[in-house]
Parts: sequence; structure tokens; C-alpha cells
Amino acid sequence: MKISIITATFNRTATLRRAILSVKEQSYTNIETVIIDGCSTDDSLDTIQDLVSISDIVLSEPDEGIYDALNKGINLSSGEIVGFLHSDDLYDNDEVVAQVADIFGDPSIDIVYGNVSFFEGSNRCKVKRIYISPQLSKSNLAWGKMPAHPALFCRKAVFDKVGLFQLDYKIAADYEFLCRLVNTLDFKAQYVNSIFVNMQEGGASRIGLRNTYILNKEVCRAVKSNGIYTNLLMILSKYPLKVLEFVR
Repeated sequence: MKISIITATFNRTATLRRAILSVKEQSYTNIETVIIDGCSTDDSLDTIQDLVSISDIVLSEPDEGIYDALNKGINLSSGEIVGFLHSDDLYDNDEVVAQVADIFGDPSIDIVYGNVSFFEGSNRCKVKRIYISPQLSKSNLAWGKMPAHPALFCRKAVFDKVGLFQLDYKIAADYEFLCRLVNTLDFKAQYVNSIFVNMQEGGASRIGLRNTYILNKEVCRAVKSNGIYTNLLMILSKYPLKVLEFVR
């Protein structure tokens, strides 16, 4: 079973090699690495030349943002299973993909997802908080809760049935995709209560009040546009619980 891991990147000299190396160090060997670069002006692609094999895919061209890049990666990938690893992140250990592949050995499983940890700066050992992915359901999505996107793997056939990420969302296209999925597809998901991905603090959806405002506005729109009842107060109610994520 081939698994395609898609990484969208732009000017990530400091972190891209770390991300791709964590893919290459996986014990599972049938992995297709798909790197979609938005015409970086730094030397980030040079830093990974020795890691990329002839069976991998590297595309560097202008795009319309991260979700456009991910859509390109999905279209180019040839794996039965698709996962995403952002250029600032890395897998928690070298058995993550093997664990996921083992679960997908059951042909009835469409989606597998786990948890993520957030670390400070470049020190992956300095864990600030741990996000426990909630169940993928209409109810949780209505309350602003979704499985962690980098810790979610799904069959490529799911994208064939549900469609790709919508580019009119700047931060929450992954949220809208999940709302569309639960609203249109009879699927079977398997949650794994372990950390799949270590995420470096500072992603687009986690920087500043303005992006937080845009994120929640888009989340609310994503839920409503897929016929699921919600309101902004329901979406915002998740924030008091976030204090429980911090590692003490």
C-alpha cells in the first residue's frame, strides 16, 4: 500500500529538511514524498536534494496559497492513502506511518487520525501543549472542534468523492473539507490515542488576533455552508478548554 505524504512549502530553509527527514526516517518504506514549493527564493529546496528519490515528486511553481499547493499535491500523488506534513512540523517517531498503514489494512477504514504536540522554537523536546483530537462528527464540528489536520490520513478515494480544498478559505479550508465530508459521505474513521506529529508553534491559524478572528469567521461559515447548525458563540466556546492542553 503506497502512502503519499504531501508537504507544501515556501521559503522554509530552517525547517524543510527536518520535516522531510522525518518522513524518510519512517520504518514504513512504501512512501511517496510529494513536495509542493511556491517558488521559494531561498535555498530550502537545495537543502533536501540528497533526501529526494527518483520516485518522489517535487514541484516548484507559483500558487495561490497553502491549500492550492495541497490540492496540487493531492492531484499529483499516486498513493492509495494521503497524509499531510507541514514544512515546520515532523513526525513524532519513525513508526507513525507504519501504524497508520496497519489500520488501513482494513479496507472498510476511510480515515485514520491521532494527536499532535506543539513545541516552542526549534526545540521539539520543549513541548508546550498537546492537542487531543476529538471525534470527527457533525456535533464536534458545530462546536469548533476538529481532528488535527497534520495527524489525519485518508484514502485518496475520499477526495475523489468529496472534492479538494476550497480556495476561498484562507485558513480554514481543511475545516470546511471535514464539514463537507461528514455531511456528504458515509465513512468509517479510526482514532488512535497517540501523538502522530510534533508541530512548531506559529502556523498561519495560530498567529495573532487578526488570524484568530479570520479563522473563527471561516469556521463558522464552513459549518453553516454545509447545512450544520452553529453560531459564533458555539465556535468560541472551545477556547476555555484550551487551557487544559498546556503541559505543566
